[in-house]
Amino acid sequence: MTPVHFAFSSAFLLGLTGLAFHRTHLLSALLCLEGMMLSLFIALSLWTLQLGTTSFSAAPMLLLAFSACEASAGLALLVATARTHGTDHLQSLNLLQC
Repeated sequence: MTPVHFAFSSAFLLGLTGLAFHRTHLLSALLCLEGMMLSLFIALSLWTLQLGTTSFSAAPMLLLAFSACEASAGLALLVATARTHGTDHLQSLNLLQC
């Protein structure tokens, strides 16, 4: 395993463990998701550069577009949750009350 491959896979796993274990605030969950998407974007960009073909050159931009859509939807949910519940704690959210 190359050091670059190890760095990106450890960054992805660090974001995944942050998402799994530190679920107190919705904002911290969104930041962990963005860190995971950033590591995937950089890894996919480096992979397409190493391949040297032009057929995969649009894949990182497509992932970046989906990441931007995910971030905007997450921030909209954060604002809506903060307005209705007064906080962004994940323990205050209950699916049975919706």
